[in-house]
Amino acid sequence: MEKIEIGIIGGSGFYEIEGLKEIKEIKIETPFGKPSDSYFTGELEGKRVAFLSRHGRGHRILPSEINFRANIYGFKMLGVERIISASAVGSMKENIHPMDVVIVDQFIDRTFRRINTFFGNGIAGHISFAHPICPELSKHLINSCKSLGISFHPKGTYICIEGPAFSTKAESLLYRSWGVDVIGMTNVTEAKLAREAGICYATIALVTDYDCWHEEEEPVTVEMVLNYLRKNTENAKKIIKETIKNLPKERTECTCASALKYAVITDRNMITDELKEKLKYILPEE
Repeated sequence: MEKIEIGIIGGSGFYEIEGLKEIKEIKIETPFGKPSDSYFTGELEGKRVAFLSRHGRGHRILPSEINFRANIYGFKMLGVERIISASAVGSMKENIHPMDVVIVDQFIDRTFRRINTFFGNGIAGHISFAHPICPELSKHLINSCKSLGISFHPKGTYICIEGPAFSTKAESLLYRSWGVDVIGMTNVTEAKLAREAGICYATIALVTDYDCWHEEEEPVTVEMVLNYLRKNTENAKKIIKETIKNLPKERTECTCASALKYAVITDRNMITDELKEKLKYILPEE
């Protein structure tokens, strides 16, 4: 299997980026089941990339139904070292407007129905997650936004809710009182699993609405979200292309690759061969 350098998670149209060459569709079966869809690989700005539609082609999969473990492990099997994620979010701040981009740097996890670790069932591991976003990858996303003249915010806290319903007004006001910047339903789970897999992860949050807290704006609807998302997706494609062009070959400014160096606390002699085989792409060498 060819080695892919960079993974991109977004909607099914994200692989329609100008300049992408040699597009191939690759189906992968992981030890954790099937990913959301096939991976579309190609060459962009001289680097090998793989795109994955988070919700499947045609947007068939709810946030709680996404096989996050298979999605991230599939990227790891392809050799991916960096993942750029893009997703729609609601704004929780007056100064973060629809059509803005937020380069998220922190998360609050309010999910409760999904599996967010590769560990368990005989192996225990605890990653450091104080700083959940790769600083090097984030820096390049910020630089791309600056060079492209896109309206953006260089940091922000993303609260991840379970969904699929949007927040009640009481919930939205509660989250605002916590000081969060944007709200979504997917990214924190991806970030946790990417960290366990030793993959750099950063996200482009595409603001589509003001959630339902804003007194002067209409409550968020699917129609509103999709309308702004279509417009914002073009900006995201430009950011991704510019970032990939300027990313250095080697990862030298982060420790994402060594996230599991001291994380696994289970006695190696107690880990079964079956488990070692299942996790062979992410377990550090003995």
